[in-house]
Amino acid sequence: MTAAITVERIDAELPQTQCGKCGHDGCRPYAEAIVEGEAINRCPPGGEATRDRLAALTGQLPLELIEPPQTPLLAVIREAECIGCTKCIQACPVDAILGAAKQMHTVIESECTGCELCIAPCPVDCIDLVAHPQWQNAADTAERQRYLDWRAANGRRRFEARNRRLAVRAEEKRRKRERRRAAAARQVTEAPPASRERPADVDVTALKAQVATLTARRKRLQRQLDRAEEAQRPALLERLAGFDDQLDALNRRLDSAPAPDRSATRDHQHIAVAAAEQAMRKARQELAHFQRQGDQAGIGQAWDKIHEAERLISLASRAPANSPAGDAGDHRGTTS
Repeated sequence: MTAAITVERIDAELPQTQCGKCGHDGCRPYAEAIVEGEAINRCPPGGEATRDRLAALTGQLPLELIEPPQTPLLAVIREAECIGCTKCIQACPVDAILGAAKQMHTVIESECTGCELCIAPCPVDCIDLVAHPQWQNAADTAERQRYLDWRAANGRRRFEARNRRLAVRAEEKRRKRERRRAAAARQVTEAPPASRERPADVDVTALKAQVATLTARRKRLQRQLDRAEEAQRPALLERLAGFDDQLDALNRRLDSAPAPDRSATRDHQHIAVAAAEQAMRKARQELAHFQRQGDQAGIGQAWDKIHEAERLISLASRAPANSPAGDAGDHRGTTS
C-alpha cells in the first residue's frame, strides 16, 4: 500500500472536526503525521472507537487518549449578548457561523463540527457548547454512527472549500498590492520634473496619527496571532500583511512630506488630542467590562490600549511637527 493511499485511509477514519486538538492544522495534516510515525491517540473527538480503528489500520498500540473522549458538540451563541465582532466567524474552520459586523451572529446547527475554535476569540464569552441534538436524539447506535459519518464527510468538504476561498482571497489581495505598487512607481517615473519637485501639501499630523493608530492595532493583532490556534493563523496573517502595507504607504508619504504650516498643524493637534481622548474613554469602558467578567487577558489588553492612548495624547499635545519638539514623535520605525 502506498503512502498516499495510507493517508487517505487514515483521514477517512478521523472525525473531521478540524479542531486542532491533535496538534495539527486539521484532520488530514494529522493523518499525514500518522503516516510519518505520529501516535494515534491524539484525537479526543474521535474517541476510543477512532483510536481502535487507527490501531487496526496502522498496527500501532491503542494507547490511552491524550484527553478524555468527547461526545459530538454544538456551539450555541447567546444572541442577545453577541456584539457582532465577527471573530468567531473568522475562527470557524467550516464556515458554520452566519453574521456580519455589528450584527447578531448565529451558528448553523447542521454544519457545526463542535471544534470549539470559536470559544477563545469571543471577547464577551457568549458562546456555549452543548451535546449536538442530532447525535443526542438518535434512536440507536447505528443512527448515531450514520450521523457521525455524514458530519465527517460534510466537515471535510466545508473545510477544504474554506481553505480554497481563503487562498483565492489572499492571492487576489497580493495581486492588488502589486498593481498598486506598480501604478505608484509609474506615477513617479512618468510625472513631469516640476511636479516631482513640488509635492502636494500633506497633512503630516493626521498621517502621524494614522501611523500611531495602525501601529497599535498591528501590535494587538500580533499578540492575538501569538496565542492563535493553527486554524486561525492564515486569516490573522492576511490581516497583519494588510496593516504592514498600509503602514509602508503612510511612511512613504511622511518621508516625502514638506514641513507643514504651523497654524494648520495646531488645528490638527486639537483633532488628534480629541481622538486620543475618545480612545482613552473607550479603553476605560472595556477595562471596566473585563474587570466585571474577571477576564485577566482582556484586562491586560485594555491596559495596553489605555497606555497607548496616553502616549497618543502626549504626542498630540506637543509642539507642531515642524518644530524640534514635534520631531520627537518621528514616524520612522513604527512598523517594527
